[in-house]
Amino acid sequence: MSRTSQCIRKTAETEIDLSLNIDGSGISKIDTGIAFFDHMLTLFSKHGLIDLELKVNGDLDVDSHHTIEDTGIVLGQCLKEALGDKMGIRRYGCCHLPMDETLARVVVDLSNRPHLEFRAPAGTPSAPNMALSLVEEFFRAVTSNLRANIHVELLYGRDGHHISEAMFKGLARALREACEIDPREKGIPSTKEAL
Repeated sequence: MSRTSQCIRKTAETEIDLSLNIDGSGISKIDTGIAFFDHMLTLFSKHGLIDLELKVNGDLDVDSHHTIEDTGIVLGQCLKEALGDKMGIRRYGCCHLPMDETLARVVVDLSNRPHLEFRAPAGTPSAPNMALSLVEEFFRAVTSNLRANIHVELLYGRDGHHISEAMFKGLARALREACEIDPREKGIPSTKEAL
């Protein structure tokens, strides 16, 4: 069974073409027009072993908000489509991700019940080229459209670049675990027999 998807979204603010393979090897070709965001998505692809091809044309003359949020929407939609009926998946994934002085925890449940819990202490620094609030918006868009329960928590950290990177890598590793096929699981990993 091929767990791949392609999604195209066109609005007055963004045009997005995204294709992915959940069972890939982490190969990516990404162009969002925001270099730091490209870097984060390249890390996401590599550490999640998700092949990802993405082209975004956004209204960057306004700011980067629409590009980042809409990319999260499309990524969530594509992941959901590629997972199909979720037969045989592990469903849950957890990662504690260190990045130098930073430690982030990301936990995922592919439950079909969207909820994001994003916790970072007041005053947490942003990366120089991407506000932490936009990292949260990206995670919220992925969560809502993947219909997952995702908890992201900065346990500690001082460098904004490292904080964002730990969160993106943590999401990648937690999703990799949750999406993985469990050879012992013969059906849907829920007593309801549906996700």
